[in-house]
Amino acid sequence: MSKQTHVPFLLDLFRQLGYDGVTLSKISQVTGLGKASLYHHFPGGKDEMVETVLIAMEQGLEQIALETFRSEGDALTRLQTMCDRISIAYDDGRKPCLLAALMLGSAKAVFQERVRSLLKLWMDAIATILIEDGMDEGLARQRGEDGIIAIQGALILAQGLGDAAPFQRVIEQLPKQLCQDL
Repeated sequence: MSKQTHVPFLLDLFRQLGYDGVTLSKISQVTGLGKASLYHHFPGGKDEMVETVLIAMEQGLEQIALETFRSEGDALTRLQTMCDRISIAYDDGRKPCLLAALMLGSAKAVFQERVRSLLKLWMDAIATILIEDGMDEGLARQRGEDGIIAIQGALILAQGLGDAAPFQRVIEQLPKQLCQDL
């Protein structure tokens, strides 16, 4: 079994418990691997596990962005496609965001640069779509930030309330809000 096999389990675990809340026992429990097997697959320990999950997330985000760029239609249609895929990735708002979890506790110092890179990639993807449809670059970059703020805020609210409806509403309304003034 490759270490990629364990990425979905690790992603869910780190999403739910954060970096500091995840122990080797919990990882062993969800992956079914003993400590020796864990270190065989991840010699760098927990940091390598998170790094592997972040690489998978980055690849997923790049795939979402690339598919969105390649999709047909105007900015509104393309951003709706992106939001639909984001909604699937977060199970319609039922799953918390790993990036937010990694900005808490001791993980922040270790992973902040990777998280920053992923957020920038996401913001740039939104801005590029808006610029391609004729929006001023400065406004498009601001809307890219606004989009991430809306998505991340809705994820936090959905988790805090135990109700995914706010996230679903934001995902539904966001493409139109981002495309205002086009």
